[in-house]
Amino acid sequence: MTNKKKKQSGVEVARATVQDIGMSPRKARLVIDLIRGKQVEPAFQILRFSNKKGARFACKLLESAVSNAREGARADVDRLWITRGWVDAGRTLKRSMPAAQGRAVPIRKRSAHMTIILGEK
Repeated sequence: MTNKKKKQSGVEVARATVQDIGMSPRKARLVIDLIRGKQVEPAFQILRFSNKKGARFACKLLESAVSNAREGARADVDRLWITRGWVDAGRTLKRSMPAAQGRAVPIRKRSAHMTIILGEK
């Protein structure tokens, strides 16, 4: 299987990353998948009215990316799109919970790293 890069339309204007958020990467990916490829303002609307836990983190991350684009690249906010976004697994805290007959059951508390890249189309 070859690993070919897809060509992205537009150029990267700004990026924002948040690390070690307290939720599993699988659940966070559901939120990022909702807004990937959308314009910034509709993405904010989707995140504000979503009742998923990851929407709070993604909304703050998107605000940070827009601020980075506005201040760093002097970009026009109305022309910004979410060109790429992904979620990676962070560190997993290993805990144990008491179980019946003196045993212990392992608990894995997962964390995630979110990244959003904005571009102009």
